[in-house]
Amino acid sequence: MSETTAVEPRLVTETGVDARVAAIIEPIILDMGYQLVRVKLSGQNGLTLQIMAERPDGTMTVNDCEKLSMAISPALDVEDPIDKAYHLEMSSPGIDRPMVRKGDFRRWCGHLIKFETSIMVEGRKRFRGKIVSVDDNGFVLERDQPAYGEETMVTIPFDTFAEGRLILTDDLIRDALKADKEAREAAANQNFEDEGDDA
Repeated sequence: MSETTAVEPRLVTETGVDARVAAIIEPIILDMGYQLVRVKLSGQNGLTLQIMAERPDGTMTVNDCEKLSMAISPALDVEDPIDKAYHLEMSSPGIDRPMVRKGDFRRWCGHLIKFETSIMVEGRKRFRGKIVSVDDNGFVLERDQPAYGEETMVTIPFDTFAEGRLILTDDLIRDALKADKEAREAAANQNFEDEGDDA
């Protein structure tokens, strides 16, 4: 698929077992026209391997999850990166999604985010506020509760970003539903055009 060459690298990547799993499954996910968001092994329900993925347009259906799960499971069985029994959970990133690519910041500019940095940025590592602008090197955050003496605006370089996610708000839900609807309509139109070409 041509989409596989255009996938933007992730800013946030896994370590340990999660990284081994990501190395096994990411090429499969890319070949199928999706992009990996996150891999996380947790102790819930015994042991759960949660894999988040999405289409490049940000959509992800239940059918997409099933397709990816069926493609990924055999590869994980062969490579066997986890030495205990586990439950595989394939999911979309959700509305209050983890932010892992520069494109996520561009797409959700204007929305609230909470995150941590790997090093101190202007005297702290934990932030919460609105994404105001984005460029190739980082993003500008408008803090929603700056401490006394702190600037309201702070520039966060992407190479200091450790992990973070969008904060669920009415505005975010509205914009996420609108973006999802537009992406589904575009996909339906594309399918209609493809069928027309086959005729």
